[in-house]
Amino acid sequence: MATFGSFALIAALALAAYNLLAGTFALRLIATGGQARISPERLADTARRAGIASFVAVTCAAFALIWSVFTNDFSIAYVLEHSNRALPAAYKFSAMWSGQEGSLLLWAWLLAGYGFVLRLTHKNDVKLYAYAGTILAGIQVFFLSLLNFAAPPFSLLPGYVPGITPLPDDGNGLNPLLQYPEMVIHPPMLYLGYVGFSVPFAFALGALMMRYPGEKWIRITRVWTMVTWTFLTCGIFLGMHWAYAVLGWGGYWGWDPVENASFMPWLAATAFLHSVMMQEKRGMMKSWNVWLIFITFMLTIVGTLLTRAGLVSSVHAFAQSSIGTWFYIFLGQILLVCLFTFILQKDHLKSDHQIESLVSRESSFLFNNLVLLLACFVILLGTFFPILSEYVQDHKVTIGAPYYNAVAIPIGLFLLFLTGVGPLLPWRSASLKAIRRNFVIPVIALWGMVIVALVAGVRPWKDGEFQTGTFYALIAFALAAAVLTAIVSEFLRGAGVIAKQTGKNLFASLVLLTRRNTRRYGGYLIHIGLVIAIIGFAGTAFNRNVEQEMGLHSKMHIGPYDLECLGFSQDSNSNYNSEFALLDVTSNGKPVKVLTTSGFTNLQMTPEKRVYLASQQPQTMVAIHSVPEWDLYVVYEGINQDTGQPIIKAILNPLVGWIWFGWIVIVIGSIVALVPSITPSTAALKIPASATVQAAAGQSALKGGD
Repeated sequence: MATFGSFALIAALALAAYNLLAGTFALRLIATGGQARISPERLADTARRAGIASFVAVTCAAFALIWSVFTNDFSIAYVLEHSNRALPAAYKFSAMWSGQEGSLLLWAWLLAGYGFVLRLTHKNDVKLYAYAGTILAGIQVFFLSLLNFAAPPFSLLPGYVPGITPLPDDGNGLNPLLQYPEMVIHPPMLYLGYVGFSVPFAFALGALMMRYPGEKWIRITRVWTMVTWTFLTCGIFLGMHWAYAVLGWGGYWGWDPVENASFMPWLAATAFLHSVMMQEKRGMMKSWNVWLIFITFMLTIVGTLLTRAGLVSSVHAFAQSSIGTWFYIFLGQILLVCLFTFILQKDHLKSDHQIESLVSRESSFLFNNLVLLLACFVILLGTFFPILSEYVQDHKVTIGAPYYNAVAIPIGLFLLFLTGVGPLLPWRSASLKAIRRNFVIPVIALWGMVIVALVAGVRPWKDGEFQTGTFYALIAFALAAAVLTAIVSEFLRGAGVIAKQTGKNLFASLVLLTRRNTRRYGGYLIHIGLVIAIIGFAGTAFNRNVEQEMGLHSKMHIGPYDLECLGFSQDSNSNYNSEFALLDVTSNGKPVKVLTTSGFTNLQMTPEKRVYLASQQPQTMVAIHSVPEWDLYVVYEGINQDTGQPIIKAILNPLVGWIWFGWIVIVIGSIVALVPSITPSTAALKIPASATVQAAAGQSALKGGD
């Protein structure tokens, strides 16, 4: 199977190289009107077919690696290093992306898959898709070259001779951190986002090269960006939940360099998805949008570099290797191509209009973009500061969470403010009367929340000292109330108009309103999801924790809960040994009830510590009880060797569940935004004569656009 996989990768590289060279030559002939023995159109089509065939070849290579893992082929060094016989079947898939070579193969396979879809849909715009497909082929050549020459996944064990050299009885096993259900889907989701930004990049660069007329390319690019942004969002939130449930420290985001590497392209892509509306609606920010796409793609390459070059220390990073040099060269080439093409074609990117007023939707989008890019720069600086400091001072100076929190939290709160302001401002300029009418209710909601929070005990001062975290939480709650009020008002205003026109109930009117403009109202749902998640983030300011030894029938008190140790024990299977405690949970003296398959039962929590046999590495399995107000988070820290008693740590994390619920709303909103709006013919409404006046007053809620 190793021979088959290696041959498939060589074939994939040859096909991608032909796609690149033949596609480039064909497009050059078409652009200059040159002649060749074969027509340029025919040559371009053979290049497209080679690109499709390269996907088949990479798929064969991916299948060969997975097959080798499932059949325990320990003659392949990668399989020996990242799998073992007792590894559960689901985690054998995870072995593909657990190491350097396998994760690069996943990158190449997903990239070929995106290219496959693009090349099959080429008839949407043959020339633009030919440019995009050729650029994608260039990216494929880079990653397939890595797999063939720098990080081959099918390398045999050193000195291994088939039939002569004995093979190890078992492998070293999968990293315990990856042996968790979410890790079967988190890395592929993250990679679907990372890799997917290659497609918007290819369209943007191709459209600029061919001086594409009109704005059709930006609409195509927006859809691809929205899809990949959604995948990356899912990847980030799944990674947060994994860190929360597995690492045992009670948090979900530690500003780890690799976490930052996924967050930076997300910020840049979010900026593009907002500013693209200005180009579609007003013909503005054309150069800005092109560079946002270029920057987003380059940040994905930077993120991939961070995990592979050993530049930073991270629980997510692969071992240090010389492969980083390849990425430096590739990143430099991308930057040079983007700069050269932009300078050559910049006269094609002149804006049709200028911002007419600082109080307008255009201005809110511009401020939104600037703040998002500022956040991206701050995170980039913090991530690379240890590298820069080592270069200047010969020793690394690491920047921790306090730096990021000090700058990122105010930036995030300002973005939350802009999220509420944007929908309330009209295009071009806003009158004082319109501002007063649109903002009065959100402002009331803001101050109402401040009063409620203060009464509930959320106060920025304690024992005469100012509490920065509580202050930020208070601002977050107040802004969240204002933003949610503003967005809900937009929904209700439009639904009210439809209800008067059709006689439908409010819910049916909301559905019809959303279907008539899925992009706009799907975007509002995404904003609602982000606001809900931010409410969850604000709960961090009120965390509490207790740690103590717990013998038999010992008790621990935290918040409204009492935990009693009913015992501790050990267990083992073919994959790992484990130690765990059994804890009974009561609240205010009464048993806590939870719903199970057998009905409501008393809550018992079993935090666990595992040691995996193949790797002899430990792993924490956290016990979590979630309710809307908070999470009860319990960690088994191990045995005190002096007393023989387990050490238990309990953390009360307020509002964490809101983060995961917010993520679900974001995904729903993204799906809604990607669904085409119903056409005017299918959305036709029978408007009674008596409703004409009311309909005219609410027309802005029904118009297309954002």
